[in-house]
Amino acid sequence: MDTETGTRWLTDAEQSAWRTHLDVSKLLTLRLERDLQPFGLTMNDYEILVNLSESEDHRMRMSDLAAATLQSKSRLSHQITRMERAELVRRENCASDKRGLFAVLTEHGWATMRKVAPHHVASVRRHFIDLLPPEDLAALRASLEPVAQHLRAERARP
Repeated sequence: MDTETGTRWLTDAEQSAWRTHLDVSKLLTLRLERDLQPFGLTMNDYEILVNLSESEDHRMRMSDLAAATLQSKSRLSHQITRMERAELVRRENCASDKRGLFAVLTEHGWATMRKVAPHHVASVRRHFIDLLPPEDLAALRASLEPVAQHLRAERARP
């Protein structure tokens, strides 16, 4: 610990692990984004399509979709507007809550999802899954789960 500042600096091993994580996170996201470009989609678009495709009746309340995709309601609204222009989704009023809105996957959105998903999964396999043995994937998941739980709890705090 730095006695002057009280900072507990990272060890060389911790610094290396942290920087490797940052590199992998940025490089993998960039690569997956690039692989979605031929389909006219971003990672945010794809994540929304996945969430809607896996939801009952291919619809989610906008507030729930914002939470699921870790986006602010405002940012999600802009994203949905762009996706509406591409006819991937539409908004519908909520009958039980006049203020509520649903994001709904359109037929075109569903067809796009079915077309793109195999390519995206192949990209995830090629650039991540297939590069690690199954035991390392299990260890990676186990190692990252406490961090994910901590960050989810932090995000839920007012």
